[in-house]
Amino acid sequence: MDERLASRADRLDTYLETHDVEAVWFARPNSFAWLLGGDNVVDRDAPVGVAAAGYDGDEFHVVTDNIEATRLLHEEVPHEGVRIHRYQWYEGSLASGVASVSPTPAAADFDVPGFNDVDASTVRQPLTESDIEAYRELGRDVASAVERVCRELEPHDTEHEAASGLRVTLHAMGIETPVSLVGGARRAQQYRHYTPTDEQLGDYALVSVTAQRDGLYASCTRTVAFDAPDWLESRHEKTMRVEVEALAATKRVAADGGTAGEVFDAIRDAYDDVDNSDEWLNHHQGGAAGFAGREWFAAPDADDAVHAPMGYAYNPTIEGAKSEDTVLVGTDETEVLTTTGRWPTRTITSDDGSIELERPEILHIETE
Repeated sequence: MDERLASRADRLDTYLETHDVEAVWFARPNSFAWLLGGDNVVDRDAPVGVAAAGYDGDEFHVVTDNIEATRLLHEEVPHEGVRIHRYQWYEGSLASGVASVSPTPAAADFDVPGFNDVDASTVRQPLTESDIEAYRELGRDVASAVERVCRELEPHDTEHEAASGLRVTLHAMGIETPVSLVGGARRAQQYRHYTPTDEQLGDYALVSVTAQRDGLYASCTRTVAFDAPDWLESRHEKTMRVEVEALAATKRVAADGGTAGEVFDAIRDAYDDVDNSDEWLNHHQGGAAGFAGREWFAAPDADDAVHAPMGYAYNPTIEGAKSEDTVLVGTDETEVLTTTGRWPTRTITSDDGSIELERPEILHIETE
């Protein structure tokens, strides 16, 4: 059994024991990718893929129909250590296929009659060493693509044009873009989720993505200014400071075995400290990231466990400004994953001095 499967088996053995089930199955794309490293997606609009991956305490299994079985075996799942079960496409469904081969009682992350539900997010946390290495590669690639597109922007470009450039550039690197937001000067101030339109960028733009490859998700935002409004620099700096305080709190709370609600309390305090106490009300603040865009969100009274090592993507906003990257918070070190080293940055230190990070500055582009 390879290292990846061995690490998954260790974690799932614990799950089987603590939940008193004989098998657990994953058909949602991010959890299928977490377990076996492959892609079970044909229809991007479908919440469940064309195959389910399972573990019964002894072996790993994949259930799919006869249309997909050979392709998945050749291209998407490990050749060793995984048993493929196929059913005729016209004779059954993914749920009935899983039910026909699984021992019971069992759990699944999709609807299989008689099976328990599984909260896959809790199983996927924290990240393993192999997850972290793949995350570093994804983070560098996502930041490289976003920054490359940003450097080519001009005030008369439309939000749609900028978003199209993002999607094409990322897709050429094998990266999907479930979220691609571009807000020009007017709409970035008016909306927190600036879904792109045919409006021109104007004086400045916020460019944000959440991108996915091999089941892992990375988020980042960059700010480009052509004729920046006077207030933009100050608001941008405040969002950077809130973000760093969120990460410092994450490190503390993870060490103490605390919850996402405790991180949120620190975020709310950070908004108070930069004299924008109510801004957190206008947008979610992000949270843990990994095999989902957000495994959980920092929110009042959230009781999700805070883990390390784990990816975190906080996204504080203050009207018209935003700071966001995907950051690996470990037991000792804190590492920005969505970085290239080729974007202007500023060093921001948390109030307690526990972390010091380079945060992306506004990129000022001169126009003729």
